[in-house]
Amino acid sequence: QAELGVNEHHQNEVVSYMRFARFKRGMCLKTVDSCFQDLKDSRLVEETFTVDEVIDMLDGLQSVVHSEVESELINTTYTNVLLLRQLFSQAEKWYLKLQTDVSDLENRELLDQVAEFEKSEYTSSNKKSTADPVKPKLAPLNEGGSELLNKTVAYLQEENEKLKTRLRTIETQATAALDEKSKLEKSLRDLQMIQGDQKNNANQDITELENKVAALKSQFEKTLNDTTANQKFLEEDLVTTKHNLLKVQDQLSAAEKELEKKFQQTAAYRNMKEILTKKNEQIKDLRRRLSK
Repeated sequence: QAELGVNEHHQNEVVSYMRFARFKRGMCLKTVDSCFQDLKDSRLVEETFTVDEVIDMLDGLQSVVHSEVESELINTTYTNVLLLRQLFSQAEKWYLKLQTDVSDLENRELLDQVAEFEKSEYTSSNKKSTADPVKPKLAPLNEGGSELLNKTVAYLQEENEKLKTRLRTIETQATAALDEKSKLEKSLRDLQMIQGDQKNNANQDITELENKVAALKSQFEKTLNDTTANQKFLEEDLVTTKHNLLKVQDQLSAAEKELEKKFQQTAAYRNMKEILTKKNEQIKDLRRRLSK
């Protein structure tokens, strides 16, 4: 059996169309035969005819046959267009673009192959039964091939909604983190102000101690100028005062260190430092997640 180079399903579709075309061709031939028979029955009633009468009969027959053949050829063309429309509609559902080569329609070798196929399909004495099996029809335009596409669109829409939800969650977390950062920055400024006030207090204590030292030195100089009798005593007192000054300076330095140590050991300072460290880590982690 001649083959057309397509799969079994498509070959069965071709056979179905050829049966339809053969039926239409047979109807057309019957119509042409009836035109000739009508001429015989209606006009050929005499034994002799003149040349003009024969020409008139042939012209009438030509006109009728021409009209019937033209009508059938036009109908065949429209039928083929509808067939192509069905195939193209199914292809478009899968976003395919089919192409045709009109030059192959006049390829004698291919036409002979189709003729041999038709002959072997319908006229061979060894062919199978002519009973037509039930063949599937073309898939409806809104079903079949579009089902997978609809599922894909639904899946993509679902994924899109999930991404939108996730984005809103991340935006909410980022906003909360920014608010928390603003609060921490305000707390840091307050802490810095507290540190500044404490440093100012420490500077004030140092100034008072310096003023005391200056007062002692002034008193010492006044005493030295007022009396020379007690010079030795005053010299010893001067040495003692110097020792006291050094002691006061050591005490001042120790007081400054103790003040700084106590400030760093306060619960507010430790808690604020720990909060700042944790929030900075959270901000870094959110930035990494947002970058991803």
